[in-house]
Amino acid sequence: MRIDSRYIFATVMAAIAFVMTGGVQAAEQAVKAEEARIAPAETSIPFANMGGIRDWSAVDDTTLYVQDSSRNWYIAKLLAPCTDLSFATTIGFETKGVNRLDKFASVVVSGQRCQLASFVASSAPPAKPKPGAAK
Repeated sequence: MRIDSRYIFATVMAAIAFVMTGGVQAAEQAVKAEEARIAPAETSIPFANMGGIRDWSAVDDTTLYVQDSSRNWYIAKLLAPCTDLSFATTIGFETKGVNRLDKFASVVVSGQRCQLASFVASSAPPAKPKPGAAK
């Protein structure tokens, strides 16, 4: 009889653990759904290789603002820091044959390819301070 009560106890504990982990998983799924709802949607600039890109502005080695020919701004986050992006005077965009700038494209700086991690619509980049301006 003692073996049966241990078996029952183990079964009850397993059931409780199952219910508790199911509750945790449901909460995690709810958080992920909420993050997906409020996260900005990935977008693209069509005809990137045919005048679709008008301007760009680097914030640092991992963040780049890009303006399309309709004067809409986008923010591109890079997968890893791209050396010299902050100081580059020219850059290239590699769209891998689809003629569309999106999160699957790369930025080329001084021959170095830097993969984008995200590409979303944005407001204009923050204004850079003018040289000699009071601090």
